[in-house]
Amino acid sequence: MNLIIVESPAKARTIKNFLGKDYEVIASKGHIRDLPKSRFGITVDEDNQLVPAYSVAKENAPTVKEIKALAKKADTIYIATDEDREGEAIGWHIAHAIKKDPQELPRIVFHEITKTAINHALESARKIDMNMVNAQQARRMLDRVVGYKLSPLLASKIQKGLSGGRVQSSTLKLVVDREREIKAFVPVEYWTIDTLFKTDIEATLTSHMGDKLSKLSIENKNDADAITKSVKADSFVISKIETKQRKTSTLPPFMTSTLQQTASSKLGFTPKKTMMVAQALYEGVKTPDGTSGVITYMRTDSLNMAAEAVGAVRGIIENRYGEKYLPKEPKTYGKKAKGAQEAHEAIRPTMLHFTPEVAQSFLKADEIKLYRLIYERFMACQMNDALFEQQSIIFTGKENEYRASGRKLIFDGFYAVTGTEDKDKLLPTLKEGETAEIQSIKPEQHFTEPPARYSEASLIKKLESEGVGRPSTYAPTIATLSSRTYVTIEKKQIIPTEMAFTVTDILEKNFANIVDISFTANMEEKLDEISEGQTDWQKLLSDFYFPFMEQIAEGKEKIISLKLAKPLGRTCPKCGEHELLLRSGRFGNFIACSGFPKCKYTEQVDEDGNKVEEKVETSDQVCDKCGKEMVIKNGRNGQFLACSGYPECKNTKSIDVESKVSEAPCPDCGGEVSLKNSRRGPFWGCANYPDCKFISKFEPTTIKCKEKGCKGVLAERTYRNKDVYECVKCKNRTPRGEEAK
Repeated sequence: MNLIIVESPAKARTIKNFLGKDYEVIASKGHIRDLPKSRFGITVDEDNQLVPAYSVAKENAPTVKEIKALAKKADTIYIATDEDREGEAIGWHIAHAIKKDPQELPRIVFHEITKTAINHALESARKIDMNMVNAQQARRMLDRVVGYKLSPLLASKIQKGLSGGRVQSSTLKLVVDREREIKAFVPVEYWTIDTLFKTDIEATLTSHMGDKLSKLSIENKNDADAITKSVKADSFVISKIETKQRKTSTLPPFMTSTLQQTASSKLGFTPKKTMMVAQALYEGVKTPDGTSGVITYMRTDSLNMAAEAVGAVRGIIENRYGEKYLPKEPKTYGKKAKGAQEAHEAIRPTMLHFTPEVAQSFLKADEIKLYRLIYERFMACQMNDALFEQQSIIFTGKENEYRASGRKLIFDGFYAVTGTEDKDKLLPTLKEGETAEIQSIKPEQHFTEPPARYSEASLIKKLESEGVGRPSTYAPTIATLSSRTYVTIEKKQIIPTEMAFTVTDILEKNFANIVDISFTANMEEKLDEISEGQTDWQKLLSDFYFPFMEQIAEGKEKIISLKLAKPLGRTCPKCGEHELLLRSGRFGNFIACSGFPKCKYTEQVDEDGNKVEEKVETSDQVCDKCGKEMVIKNGRNGQFLACSGYPECKNTKSIDVESKVSEAPCPDCGGEVSLKNSRRGPFWGCANYPDCKFISKFEPTTIKCKEKGCKGVLAERTYRNKDVYECVKCKNRTPRGEEAK
């Protein structure tokens, strides 16, 4: 029996399907040996080298035991973890965990999980690449050093729950710097002279009185009015008509960053969701041929494509679209990302006969959306460019000159696969020397716009262009910033919180290298050099560690604490022993007992630090346990009654809302309609339930709905600040007063 060890159970199941009974496939479920979670886990030896203290976590012990048991029976043990630095290190750790020499276990790699790829990998096994392992160890230890030493410092100087990180903090500075630009932005006024020539030809004013005009040339209303007057008095002729052909080039196949960006803009997927769906497509989904991986490895920064796959897709293009869509030679795309691992492939489909049309019957909704993107992008990248005819018309007057531009698609090329959102802007047939008349002219005031906030897609693009992080880190970095409440994501915009500014400001002043994007990118390059055997990993660690620890020690002394603990001169009303303090927290200032954690009394405060008195709404009921008045409180499921004697008496009861009866009868059976309560809030329901199941959010009236075929009645409600009638059946809305029309 032979044993193959992979990372994920889904991948294990897929590979097991391809191989016979001579092979057993098991998953490590990711890292099974790592730095300890509860302590720093790195020591410095007598040679000033950093030594990691790896251990197997309790939750991973059963997996290690299972792998060990299978390894004892196996003739050959294959390490088949992902082909990147992380995967190489996982394989190395697995070998150590099961007490095997890593260099004695055959290492197999594959970019796709298909039967052909697995068999080829088994025939061409290699040894574990220690350069890649050491690069991963260096990255892991650098991140541990920064995280474990910087995060407690931030927590001690600002507030609990804060963290700093090697990639995280420099990424946060990008977001904060962009917000600073937006806040410092001063709008500049400019004007345009919006002009139409007959018939409906949009034209742009390019010069006035011999001076060329740019976007911001017309600065105020007086200038705009003067130019408008000049244009109206001018007479124009068509002085020049230019016609040129322009190509729109094919885009390269996807790599991790571009897949995340395109899935965000076209499908609305977050980077995290994109990677989860792509992982499923890679590890194995149902196909007509059984379970198989249908895309290549999704964590890659390479644009390489296997010659066999390119040859196959070229054949499909020629058969399906014809010879004119096929370039004479296969298209290749150069390295884009800094440090791209060229041994890897771009993201492409593994089975071209598994078209999106076929896949529709096998894949889940999100899977088919992403698979279609990948499939069509790969096919398009091997097709001819699209060809446009571009036309420019110059309208010349005595004092002014205009340009109008239009274009039409004359050969769709790769658009035959992907489709195009570009609409033809056709110009009418005109001749040089003809006179041209102004159809309309209107001066318009504008103001320059501040730079846009980053979206998840544009931030990933920025990180990639700067060489920060690697394909596997983009999505987790953004997720960390969000979970730490450093940023919020609203309408796809990444917005830094006040805490983000505070933390970035402190790091800029005391840890400039940690938030310097070029320093972080340079560190990534050095990690790449380690993986290529060009740099010693222990030297990189020591060169960073000792100066950084000096920065930490200096920070502990010099950074002034921003933690708020102002005595208020009041004794805690709960414990009666300790003084109350005004403190700062993740969600603003609050008042707390200085006896915490023994006494956990807190009070809400407003922006000025004054106690917020909770408004108490009384009821006409008394507590049936202690006799005190019951008050109305708001809970997660709406309002409820609670004893005013809380916390001594914790009696609560639901509010009886059924006493309110509608004047209108049930529109279905004529029974009584009353207000009822539920976990989702109050609703109007028929008293004849369950024989009659009429319910409505709004109280029905006796007014009948006018919609054809609808037998409902109207209910009064407010919709978008307007008083309307809404049908309880068809939900059709009518402005109040128009129901009788």
